[in-house]
Amino acid sequence: MDNEKIKVKQIRSSIGRQKYQAATLKGLGLTKINQVRELEDTSSVRGMITRVQHLVKIVS
Repeated sequence: MDNEKIKVKQIRSSIGRQKYQAATLKGLGLTKINQVRELEDTSSVRGMITRVQHLVKIVS
């Protein structure tokens, strides 16, 4: 089975954000600015990205 991957980069800090936004970044495995994570492309991951779309960027 071919698992699709998606690369997500944190572009803004979680300092001063609401707690759920910081928790979502942590759930994505992002802890530092400019950190890139390669994650499974699932609907739950997409939902988490949408929730903090102003803090992250999808990179190719």
